Amino acid sequence: MKKCLFLLFAVPILCTAQMRDIHPENSMPTVWPEDSLFQQQLPVSDIWWKVFHDSTLDSLIQVAIIQNNSAIKAINQMEMARLNWRIQQGKFFPNLSLGGGWNRQKSSGTTTGEPQSWAGYWDAAISMNWEIDVFGSIRLRAEAQKENFMVSQEEYNATMISLCAQVAIAYFNLRQYQQELEVLQRNSASQKQVVNITEVRYQTGLASKLDVAQAKSVYYNTLASIPSVEAGIIQYINSLAVLIGVYPNEIRSMLSTPKPLPDYVEAVGIGLPANLLRRRPDIRSAERSIRAQAASLGASKADLLPKFSLNGSIGYAAHETRELTKRKSMTWQLAPSMTWTFFSGGQLYNASRLARVQLDEAINQYNQTVLTAVQEVDDAMSAYSNSIKQAVALREVIYQGRETLKLSLELYKQGLSPFQNVLDAQRSLLSYENSMVQAKGYSLICLVRMYQALGGGWCF
Repeated sequence: MKKCLFLLFAVPILCTAQMRDIHPENSMPTVWPEDSLFQQQLPVSDIWWKVFHDSTLDSLIQVAIIQNNSAIKAINQMEMARLNWRIQQGKFFPNLSLGGGWNRQKSSGTTTGEPQSWAGYWDAAISMNWEIDVFGSIRLRAEAQKENFMVSQEEYNATMISLCAQVAIAYFNLRQYQQELEVLQRNSASQKQVVNITEVRYQTGLASKLDVAQAKSVYYNTLASIPSVEAGIIQYINSLAVLIGVYPNEIRSMLSTPKPLPDYVEAVGIGLPANLLRRRPDIRSAERSIRAQAASLGASKADLLPKFSLNGSIGYAAHETRELTKRKSMTWQLAPSMTWTFFSGGQLYNASRLARVQLDEAINQYNQTVLTAVQEVDDAMSAYSNSIKQAVALREVIYQGRETLKLSLELYKQGLSPFQNVLDAQRSLLSYENSMVQAKGYSLICLVRMYQALGGGWCF
């Protein structure tokens, strides 16, 4: 068997199938791109959302873990996989059955030449049927079901990681919209003051009516932006309600009060690429799928060999119930057997070929999962790093925008500057502050997606 990424975990695939080439070990990056925001020697915290120090977010995630319908579905699927494993394990043991009854029979007097007669007897017996797993068919199928159960566990972990990330992203989007609403309300209040100033100057003959109309157009344009933001707030409250498994009116009062976005710009421990492979549930699930398919392939090959069974029974039979338990009424049977299906229209052979193709596809899927994992982490790191740079630059832009508005308004009051400068400063400041809120929200969402890409844990 040729070397592949799967060997990175030192997991042997016990089959004789010849596999095609897959990516070698050295295709994995040894380190992530250098950036001061990341520390590659540190592990990722299992409760990554705690770094934001937001008790509301902590509560939402805790409720979602318990009540989310997708999480409950994943638990049920995991339980079904466990029971399928137990069912397959049960085939190691003999089947025992208990039977008994009364038999009454009348013989014909015309076919045997004997007088017509009646016969009846009571019987009770324990029967056994046991397939002896000589070539490992039952064992390998049980192993395949065990690996499928482990796959369901990893899928459950992936569901929980995705759920926590979705809750955090919806929560930060909600807080971002609330901050944007505050920006609009604050700027509309400032713009209303400018409208009042232009009206006073117009009434005293120091300004034209054009100044008043322009000031009002900026003011009402800002007011017109508020309803869409308020609709976004309601939308994300509803999304959070679905994620945590409650109706929106149960959490609306808790989430309607605005809270600032966490100001989180710290070094993040991301781990080494090889450790990433051992952490992400989708990669562990793909690894388990390879093991399951390998076991299924071995079982299909064992089906081509003879099967050995042991059948038997022990019991009692008598005409009268009072004689049923006597020693002379005992009956028993022991019947070892061997069956070998040497022709089945190609069914067993094609089943083996199918299992071989399924194993090859599982390995292909594993390689694709690894490549996707590396891409997702690299993309998330780049997005988070650049969003932080954007937020830092916008802080200075906002400071200068506020200074510009202040100075242009002072000059306009003194008649030393046209009103157009004030209008431009108002529009720019509103745009800068909105961009700042969006950049902070986006950086937090990028950080959540990075933790999700790194396979962060889900439990407390």
